[in-house]
Amino acid sequence: MRVVYVPPHFRVDADAAWRIVSDAGAGVLVISTPKGLASVFAPVIVSDDRGTLTSHVARANSWWRSVEPDTEVLALFLAASAYVTPSNYPSRVENPNTVPTWNYVAAEVHGRATIHTDLEWKLDQVSTLTRHFEAGRDPEWRIDDLDEHYRDQQLTAIVGVEITVTSIEGKEKLSQNRPDVDRENVRDQFAVGSLAERTVAKRME
Repeated sequence: MRVVYVPPHFRVDADAAWRIVSDAGAGVLVISTPKGLASVFAPVIVSDDRGTLTSHVARANSWWRSVEPDTEVLALFLAASAYVTPSNYPSRVENPNTVPTWNYVAAEVHGRATIHTDLEWKLDQVSTLTRHFEAGRDPEWRIDDLDEHYRDQQLTAIVGVEITVTSIEGKEKLSQNRPDVDRENVRDQFAVGSLAERTVAKRME
């Protein structure tokens, strides 16, 4: 099993890596199939013990049909991402040999997937998912708001995905390898930039 390349100064511990997964909320689930790699973007719920991820995908999506018992899955999560121009480095006045790069906060989870078609399992998964993402909203939408017949129709149109976690790796590349004056200026420029840049700036604080 290969994991993401993480230089020591960009590495984060397991707790921080799981926070990245939580902050992202959804990720790209990648598997190998006889026809090549296949991916799907899906929201996930992390179990309390961090031992599993649960999700669901459209039944019409052929991705799940390639999941055999114990299929290996790579789940990729991106919580922040923005281009960094050398123009944001004050130190380049003295050292012009600087190049563009990218700042980002990401995590990858390795695991093995199981598909669930049982209606009750799927109901529990989507109920847990909506409670998680609706928390704090006013009003909070609840799956119980649906007519039961319509709800079951929607559940029939999805399949559940359960990933047993085997490893997690997190990475925060936030200009830690640059002089303080460069890092602070990148953060300040991002703080008044695009939404993506402002998201990275918050991570750099």
